[in-house]
Amino acid sequence: MEPMVERQHALIEQLRARAPRVTSAQTLAEDLGVSTRTIERDVARLRAAGLPLGIRTGPGGGYTIDARSLLPPIQLTPGEASALVTAIVAVGPFSSATAQSALQKLLTALRPD
Repeated sequence: MEPMVERQHALIEQLRARAPRVTSAQTLAEDLGVSTRTIERDVARLRAAGLPLGIRTGPGGGYTIDARSLLPPIQLTPGEASALVTAIVAVGPFSSATAQSALQKLLTALRPD
């Protein structure tokens, strides 16, 4: 399961880096060293989980993601924050700068005052 999680994280990061441009499945597959079918399955799983990925079909088609620099504030319970820490650790907290940053923010929020 871990390679799939790492690959999906890398897929999201590739889309964020290219946003708002549309990126083809072929380009993503080449960048991640997998087949276009694997990209299609990963996109389907991420969309089923609720990630707002855009899909453009036909010539020049591909995938895109909203790459706002900040999201609205959210409130998490300590259990929800711990679940996110666990997920980041599973991906590998040093797999990307965004994973490191998210982990640090969650750990800071979990520390008692």
